Order: sequence, then C-alpha cells, then structure tokens
Amino acid sequence: MTLSDPRRLLVDECVPRRLVRALADLNPLTVQDLGWTGVKNGSLLELAADRFDVLFTVDRNFAGAEDTVPHPIGVVILITRSTDFERVLPHMDIAKAAIRTVRIGDVVRVHG
Repeated sequence: MTLSDPRRLLVDECVPRRLVRALADLNPLTVQDLGWTGVKNGSLLELAADRFDVLFTVDRNFAGAEDTVPHPIGVVILITRSTDFERVLPHMDIAKAAIRTVRIGDVVRVHG
C-alpha cells in the first residue's frame, strides 16, 4: 500500500536538528516536539503509527535486521559513516525521495 502526499513525517531524536530543517518542505515533527524523547524504538513505532505515515532516522540499528515493521508506518533509515550535518546533508535528496515513496510497513535503508 502506498500513501498519498503530503505524508505525515516523524523525525527520530537522533537526527541532528539542522537536518530536520533540510526536511522542512515535508512538514516534519520531531520526537522532541512531541515529548517522546527517550522512547524506545518499538514503543516509538507504536505511538507514531496512529499519527504518522513515515518515521525518518539515522539510527542504523533502528529496525534491527528486519525489512518490515509490524505497525502501519513506513521507516526510512539513512545510513552514513557519520551523522555529522556536513556529511549527511548531501544525501538528503535521496532520503527525501525514500520518505515520499516508502510503503506502509516497509523499512527502507538509504545508503549515503
């Protein structure tokens, strides 16, 4: 199942704030905005599934080895050598493309 735009995007707490600004055209909310800081991955997906279509993270271990999640939400993981803003920013276009096309229940890993 695919989703129509605009998607409701949640950004994980490990994503640097400056990168969140690079997602501004997708109207993201952050885990911090919602007061969900410190919520573990499985619980976060459970909370987010009712309110969001996609969760974006740079936590390469977010979904373990799975390619799907048991919740009605898509997950996009941007995998880079570093989460430093300058190193991640050049890969945001491919991350945004994945955010726009991920299917509900799928985990998409974007390698930067």
